[in-house]
Amino acid sequence: MSQSSATGVPPVSTPTSASSTPPAQSATDPRRWWLLAIVALAQLTVVLDGTIVNIALPHAQTDLGMSDGDRTWVVTLYALVFGALLLLGGRIADYWGRKRSFIVGMGGFAVASVLGGIAQSTWELLAARGLQGLFAALLAPASLALLTVNFPSGKDRIKAFSVYGAIAGGGAAVGLVLGGVLTEYASWRWCLLVNVPIAIVAIAAAIPIIKESKAHGNTRYDVPGAILVALGLGSLVFGFAQAENGWSSWQVLVFIPLGVVLLALFVLVEGRSNHPLLPLRILANKVRGGAFITGTLTGAALLGGLLFLTFHLQIVLGFSPLQSGLASLPMTAMIIVGATTLSKFLPRVGVRIPMTVGPIVVAAGLLYLSRITVDGSYVVEVLPGLILMGLGLAMIFVPLQNVALSGIDAHDAGAASAAVTAVQQIGGSIGSAVFTVLYTSAVAASLAAGDGTPVAQLEAFVDGYQAAFFWAAVGVFLASPVSFFMVRPKKQDLLGTEPAMHLG
Repeated sequence: MSQSSATGVPPVSTPTSASSTPPAQSATDPRRWWLLAIVALAQLTVVLDGTIVNIALPHAQTDLGMSDGDRTWVVTLYALVFGALLLLGGRIADYWGRKRSFIVGMGGFAVASVLGGIAQSTWELLAARGLQGLFAALLAPASLALLTVNFPSGKDRIKAFSVYGAIAGGGAAVGLVLGGVLTEYASWRWCLLVNVPIAIVAIAAAIPIIKESKAHGNTRYDVPGAILVALGLGSLVFGFAQAENGWSSWQVLVFIPLGVVLLALFVLVEGRSNHPLLPLRILANKVRGGAFITGTLTGAALLGGLLFLTFHLQIVLGFSPLQSGLASLPMTAMIIVGATTLSKFLPRVGVRIPMTVGPIVVAAGLLYLSRITVDGSYVVEVLPGLILMGLGLAMIFVPLQNVALSGIDAHDAGAASAAVTAVQQIGGSIGSAVFTVLYTSAVAASLAAGDGTPVAQLEAFVDGYQAAFFWAAVGVFLASPVSFFMVRPKKQDLLGTEPAMHLG
């Protein structure tokens, strides 16, 4: 019996002119590694944008006279547009051209950053953030798709995805440092304007180095699918973002169920379409589905961990924005060290072990952080937890994209890449909402039992952080059994084979 029949997953043949272009750079082309550097730079820009803007928000609020609600929308609007348009952006990259989409996405993101950096009013900043989300929805899947088609198999693929995974896991902490430096020594506006020189370098390098690749054959756009998934994902992200006002608020009760219904309709439409926006075969594979679930749970825990860690460092321990960012660097350092080490052993150990153990290690780090106290020190109560989180995240992120995109036909590279980013984005939105509600409930209960002194208020904040860390640990721990039972490809599947690669 063939491997495909034994596993239930057909092999993915080498792309032909009837379906898609072959990889843009050959396996012996040294420019592939320059391409990796360009794609990594773009990914870093997208990842940085979340945390670097968070650091700048208090100063922007004061400068522009924003209300607390408007300040929240600066974050929510970016996530809303980005999440809603990701799948469409992935298909545009497939059909229009991944290099072209990368350049337009990078350039548009830079222009939107300029508009935000020179904003003189709240609505101008909000409009710029929406534009950033729009172009990020084109840039992110195009970047990952370029990596997928240019590193289709072999040990080079593992190295490439190790770099990408390290940036995905550690870029947020780098954003905290860079945001702290720019806010403290320049202006909050530079937290947006810094994207411009990065974009100029990335575009200037991409034009001569990256070769175009795009899908051929059936390239009609799935308009009903695009509308349903954009409205569905947007509704879901918006609904969870409003949960900080309480789970019983009308926005939560309306938009979350509406998002679920629209996404269910999207699945029905995709199943019947002969040119789907997201081919269901991408999601149907058990191994890939396990990777998507793991990415969702990890994204939720990572966002919750970093968000409340920043609050604890600045509000309770009294760190400046710069000190807070520097205090997060040990986690990034451990991700880089772990990614470098794991990439050497991954061909021999496979992906199942690290993706099973990684969530446990991250959960241990979060549980350690859940023991923080008002008068505790950074070195004793925070640093060990960050080291554990960094090691665990490296074990997750290094193989995650590799597994999620293994066996994907180059025709669907953009769509599959968008799906990987979308599940992490949705996970982050859900995690932010859920952990904020848990934090708020714990703080309220602690304040009610306290004596109203400043020390009691700090203790209430810490109780809230403890609750958020604990439940984030529970959430990411659930990814361990998912990986153990679902992410079970053979070692050769990770490396790929020529001319076809199996995933089973």
